Amino acid sequence: MLKINSILNDSVKILSNYYIKTPKLDAEILLSSVLKKSIKQIIFDDKININQKQLKLYRDLVTRRKYGEPIAYILNKKEFWKYNFYVDRNVLIPRPDTEIIIEETLKLLKKDEKKLVLDIGTGSGCIIISLAKERLKLYGSAIDISKKAIKVAKTNAKIHQLKNRINFYNSSVDNFFKGKYDLIISNPPYIKNYKIKCLDKDIYLYEPLVSLNGGPNGSFVLNKVIKKSSSLLKIGGKLVLEIGYDQRFEIMELLRKNRFYLNKIIKDYAKNDRCAIATKI
Repeated sequence: MLKINSILNDSVKILSNYYIKTPKLDAEILLSSVLKKSIKQIIFDDKININQKQLKLYRDLVTRRKYGEPIAYILNKKEFWKYNFYVDRNVLIPRPDTEIIIEETLKLLKKDEKKLVLDIGTGSGCIIISLAKERLKLYGSAIDISKKAIKVAKTNAKIHQLKNRINFYNSSVDNFFKGKYDLIISNPPYIKNYKIKCLDKDIYLYEPLVSLNGGPNGSFVLNKVIKKSSSLLKIGGKLVLEIGYDQRFEIMELLRKNRFYLNKIIKDYAKNDRCAIATKI
């Protein structure tokens, strides 16, 4: 009978040899998923057994991870804010820095007020769904240029029982004309195209490039989002954007040109500019 510790140690060595950044944690997460036990259990309970079918599945998952495939895609799930979301390679993996958008947007949405919210470039739907879970009178629309991303977002809305409060549309931002909104949120592509190859291989080899590529200067899609938001927002409505760390002054100018007043720019946990909040005037 193979011991769990021996299996884990072998997997950690394999992942280390392939320069995976967190080999021990990744090996534990994958084994926890296969055995349907907590990480604490698999580490400290020496009575847990693994059968040959489970062992083969586990080794297959470790092989996928050693070549760089992100854990979130291997397990088809990622925690964001307070909730779990289904993810696959058709959508970006939700990141902790994006939770700043949730924190700041919730400050703008009172619990007892009915608000119409639009999410531009919804991806997995994690932002609009997290907000709708926190604000029960929020009604949303969400768009994405990717038909496959919309399918993922709809799956998550169903999981979180929000199908009746969020409408999803497969549309580019340029071609969307439905409604007037109290608030618009967006985490658009904002990475300069020539910098994508500099990202971790987990990102540029596996995550959808259309969700990362902001064009030569990084602001190609941001510019479109700001322009369209100017026509879709009610006067006094709020625009909440995730932005690149080096885009502060460009964003300030784009907002000014499109009749927005910049309320503030918030930094992320690494003290980089990450979220801009503006008011339609």
